[in-house]
Amino acid sequence: MRILYIGTGGIGVPALNWLLGSGHEIAAVFTQPDKPAGRKMELQPSPIKQLALAHGIPVLQPVKMRAPDAVAQAQSFGADLIVVMAYGQILPKGVLDAARIACLNLHASILPRHRGAAPIQAAILAGDAETGITVMHMDAGLDTGDILLIRRTPIQPHDTGGALHDRLAEIAPGALAEAVALLEAGNAPRTPQDNAMATYAGKLGRGDGEIRWDRTSEEIGRQVRAMNPWPGAFTFLRDKRDVVRKLKIFEVEEVPSRSGGPGVVLESAGILAGCASGAVALRDVQLEGNRRMPVEQFLIGMPIPPGTLLGIPPAE
Repeated sequence: MRILYIGTGGIGVPALNWLLGSGHEIAAVFTQPDKPAGRKMELQPSPIKQLALAHGIPVLQPVKMRAPDAVAQAQSFGADLIVVMAYGQILPKGVLDAARIACLNLHASILPRHRGAAPIQAAILAGDAETGITVMHMDAGLDTGDILLIRRTPIQPHDTGGALHDRLAEIAPGALAEAVALLEAGNAPRTPQDNAMATYAGKLGRGDGEIRWDRTSEEIGRQVRAMNPWPGAFTFLRDKRDVVRKLKIFEVEEVPSRSGGPGVVLESAGILAGCASGAVALRDVQLEGNRRMPVEQFLIGMPIPPGTLLGIPPAE
């Protein structure tokens, strides 16, 4: 088959890599424009662009996929199949209809649960027992198309957003291979989604990492894991100079047997903070302007006495 691949995020790299070795013709890759990154804010190509160029595949980077010239470009390739994963834009009908056989999307959740931009983090936040890769026939809605197949994986108790992202990325090629085989055989399923069961996972911002101490220890533990590595969980801490600084939190241990006021430090030997119910012990932290370190090392240079209140935001 003649295939167009449309994607941007690193989660789609293994799927594209499988396509490149599958014997199918990859006519072109569409990805988002290069974006500034790093301390010098230099333009960086997406992981998808880097992989495509390394294999000599044409790469197109329209600013808006809805633009008439972008739609015309997609249509010009005469693709049999379009494969989409983590592209970052909603595709217009002209692109969805550009494939002779199908336009498929690989979505990192068990649809219709967690439609939208941040399904991996949403699954951890919700305490779901499992997640997966859904391959669906795309339509004009937001992750609303008919389901072709689902590959599932359990969410482990210590899975972070990053760990689950990487595992789903490795599941995607197998799911795609099975879907392509079903299409070639002419018997690919089309199971409508139950919209009544749908949930939505909106795009995350940095503020989504702020810990609200009026939640349970279990909820805070899930938040810390879900937001690792991005956007990162954090709280605020008043240092010994009475300056409020951001404290990034990479790992916590839930201590349901302890209790105390929300955000109140309960022990001086470690940062054990009260929650709405239970408590959490901070294990891996980074104070604004410092390096990341285990909490025991952090406390050598900055002791935190019992009664300290976490979560005091900077004055407006």
